[in-house]
Amino acid sequence: MSSHYQICVSGAAKGPSAEVGRKLAIEIGAAIAGAGHSLMTGATTGLPNDAARGYKNAGGKMSLGLSPAATKVEHVLKYRLPVQDYDAILYTGLHYGGRDALLINSADAVISIGGRLGTLHEFTIAAETHTPIGVLEGAGGISAQIEGLLKLLPNAKPELVIFEEDPDELITKITKLLDKLHSHYRSIYN
Repeated sequence: MSSHYQICVSGAAKGPSAEVGRKLAIEIGAAIAGAGHSLMTGATTGLPNDAARGYKNAGGKMSLGLSPAATKVEHVLKYRLPVQDYDAILYTGLHYGGRDALLINSADAVISIGGRLGTLHEFTIAAETHTPIGVLEGAGGISAQIEGLLKLLPNAKPELVIFEEDPDELITKITKLLDKLHSHYRSIYN
């Protein structure tokens, strides 16, 4: 039996990879729900919200968004971000840069789909903190560049990055990696 982890989905809020990756994001959300994990995102539009929708539609038990805004009013009116597909939203007041650091440091693993500058930022935080990364291939964007980036980053650990085209298989592989990394702490994660 696998453990219960907090899995972050990172991806484009808009742009070409958000359009191409929509189905993949919904499927990764469903796969995370099916594996019994919690879902975390940056509480933004596009692929992260598609993942949250897929997660909730698949019966996921806990979806948490970490907002760059300080309040719900600011989240909706200033940032124009969604609220409906989350069980809870933490209004960090940290804007995008600070929110990204908190989000990645709170996750057990990060799934990257498509993406632009924010996805790159979240990837570099995950690489620097040695947080396992799953790259769901097929949406283009910054995620299609991660393999090349790993060759440029001397402190990154390529063994903590999994590339996969199938959402269910990616979550299975990430779960196995997390189970291995946390084998001494099994009771904490169950």
